Amino acid sequence: MRTLASRFRSVNMIRSDKPLSDDQIMQYAPSIYAREPHESRSERYTYIPTSDVLAGLRKEGFMPFMACQTRVRKEGKREHTKHMIRLRHADQITGKEANEIILLNSHDGSSSYQMLAGMFRFVCSNGLIVGETSSDIRVPHKGDVTGRVIEGAYEVLDNFERVEEQRDGMRSIMLSPAEQGLLAQAALSYRYDPQDGPAPVTADQLLHARRFEDRQGDLWTTFNRVQENIIKGGLSGRNKKGRSTTTRPVTGMDKDTALNRALWVLSEGMRSLKAA
Repeated sequence: MRTLASRFRSVNMIRSDKPLSDDQIMQYAPSIYAREPHESRSERYTYIPTSDVLAGLRKEGFMPFMACQTRVRKEGKREHTKHMIRLRHADQITGKEANEIILLNSHDGSSSYQMLAGMFRFVCSNGLIVGETSSDIRVPHKGDVTGRVIEGAYEVLDNFERVEEQRDGMRSIMLSPAEQGLLAQAALSYRYDPQDGPAPVTADQLLHARRFEDRQGDLWTTFNRVQENIIKGGLSGRNKKGRSTTTRPVTGMDKDTALNRALWVLSEGMRSLKAA
């Protein structure tokens, strides 16, 4: 897989193999460092800059490895728009995968502080967000925001044991070619609404392995292939008019998050069915 962040191939994203500094993050996601809320916020809005929360998380051992923010049409909202930081705790940077805490926020009222569980697979730098089976913690902009976000980060961290159990469960389940096709078709239908016409690519294309080690037929590897192909794009196909086209990567932060979580839920559903 490739990280959630690395799919935001624009001036609004930065991903590094080492913890990011404030200067690095500010260059790509300035809204994290806004010193006041957007003018649309009322006096009841408790303003805590995301940079202050990030500083508190760093003190607790959570280090940022990716940051991005959404594109905006109105320049006045660029400094306050929704942004994302992916952090790893020192205890989680091991092996072929790293558990990540995904922090979402905005300073224009479009988002509360939200924390999700994520996973980063080093072999292809692709990232995923686990679905409804894991933490989804929201902290409104009021009261002790920083303290509650740090508490939430530890709650997500504690929940990774269950996430790893689910991942290992997927690795232990082998899928037949037909079952792999069903999973890919379900993902394709979620990405491209059948009511809008035929999808530009086929389920078989989503199952294509981009590297030799991803040719295995277990559920976890199948999920990784589908996730990478559907979100990275770059697949040759036909548009609704029958003309040659190439699928585009999913770059929108909200769409990327929703699609990642949906793919995890689909795979978890397959795991539950096979384990029954």
